[in-house]
Amino acid sequence: MNEIRDTSSVPARHLAEAPWRKSTRSQTSNCVEVAPLGAAPAVVALRDSKDPSGPVLLFNRAGWLGFIAGAKEGQFDLD
Repeated sequence: MNEIRDTSSVPARHLAEAPWRKSTRSQTSNCVEVAPLGAAPAVVALRDSKDPSGPVLLFNRAGWLGFIAGAKEGQFDLD
């Protein structure tokens, strides 16, 4: 996956001001939020909705598309 590992490249204010949205399929205890950063978006941010000030995963476009494809294929399922 092509996630962006250096989060210092995205200022904290961009994350705080990002248009975070939660999936309509999220359940009460396991929700994630996603936010595009930039006009393209060049970077997509992902965080745990229960911990909005906690860690954020940053993905470039290719990494995000790969992450979504993997999620749809069940690569991240714990079962």
